[in-house]
Amino acid sequence: MVLTAIHATAIVSPGADLDSSVTVGPYTVIGPHVKIGAGTTVGPHCVIEGHTTIGQNNRIFQFSSLGAIPQDKKYAGEPCELVIGNGNTIREFCTFNIGSPGDVGVTRVGDDNWLMAYVHLAHDCQVGSHTIFANNTQLAGHVHVGDWAIFGGFTVVHQFVRIGAHSMTAMCTLLFADLPPFVMCQGQPASARSMNFEGLRRRGFSPERIAAVKAMHKALYREDLTLQAASERIAQLEKNCPECAPDVAMMLTFLQQASAQRGIVR
Repeated sequence: MVLTAIHATAIVSPGADLDSSVTVGPYTVIGPHVKIGAGTTVGPHCVIEGHTTIGQNNRIFQFSSLGAIPQDKKYAGEPCELVIGNGNTIREFCTFNIGSPGDVGVTRVGDDNWLMAYVHLAHDCQVGSHTIFANNTQLAGHVHVGDWAIFGGFTVVHQFVRIGAHSMTAMCTLLFADLPPFVMCQGQPASARSMNFEGLRRRGFSPERIAAVKAMHKALYREDLTLQAASERIAQLEKNCPECAPDVAMMLTFLQQASAQRGIVR
């Protein structure tokens, strides 16, 4: 451990495992069960506690609280975890809690995510990679977020809701139902508005794949079909576009797993 990389006012437990290249700002507190990988920077006035593992090249800004116990009255001190991958930016006042014994026991954040100020990830949230959480995005417990999802500021997500890959919410959206892949939504409660076509173009989706996504949107939202009938229509798309097979499979898997209680955003 390079002592000059840790400010003199920081309190780092002797049991913490920090790579020698990690930097820690003034007045930050790091607990005994914390592990932080190479190249990660931790700003001033942060608290990182619990069984928390943070990967490489993350940038954690001031006043963040990572690894605190879940806001769950049933929690009784079990050694649940928070696991954060590589290359994430975690801005000011973010709060990520550890998991709970009522689920997998792990709150997980993937790689290359951009989490702006005041983002809250409750216990057992599972966040993929390459996502963007605008300011004040709030996730209740057990929420699952697919890769490349984008949350507008002040989005609030109910517990156990699933957010599909490449989806997007507008500012101040309230989600009580699952948001399928590619779908853009808005409202309180959320309603589907379109598909995230511009995002797909920026990620290199071919015109054929984007056309297939448009067809999925039509089946789900424009033809007054039941969810079963829409799924059958979507399943036919890969016959004319083999390149679209992974996109079709992802959508169908998501729809098959939709909760009968919550359903999908309509």
